[in-house]
Amino acid sequence: MLKTLARHLLPLFGWTLLDPPQRPLRAVVVGYPHTSNWDALYSQLGKLALGMDAHWVGKDNLFRWPFAGFLRWLGGIPVDRRAARGFVAQMAAQFAAQPDFLLVLAPEGTRKLTAGWKSGFYRIALQAGVPLILTTVDYARREVGILAYLELSGDPDADVAAIAAHYAGRQGRNPELASPIRWLD
Repeated sequence: MLKTLARHLLPLFGWTLLDPPQRPLRAVVVGYPHTSNWDALYSQLGKLALGMDAHWVGKDNLFRWPFAGFLRWLGGIPVDRRAARGFVAQMAAQFAAQPDFLLVLAPEGTRKLTAGWKSGFYRIALQAGVPLILTTVDYARREVGILAYLELSGDPDADVAAIAAHYAGRQGRNPELASPIRWLD
């Protein structure tokens, strides 16, 4: 029912859903560009319209009463960003424990402009042995959804170049805040 509702709401808001076939059951889902709080609304509508049972991570201080239960229902996993150690291993363990697991991450790590992307999403995908699903909320084209599926080669420079090629021309709500697609760390 929520899938049908979301598929009707997106066009009412003037958005098109991107939904290529052959979606993997297990993958790290990359969300880019992430430049506005509005991205959460359109991302959740896209997720529902695609019928994706995807999980996402958020600052642990967001998961407090009265919103904690609702955020977990939406697939949220609270993360203490002050204690970053072991995050990659914890998320890789989630993939090992579940046959169907999609984990959404924003490689920019913030809605603010940064010098590049954090590599955690990449390291999680490599360690878990899963592909990437490249997703977007493109305000210029008013498209939300999946751009492509990408099997990683293990060569970080080649892989980031392939990612950048898929996102070429995609624009966030605040384009000046979209971080360049290159490794930060």
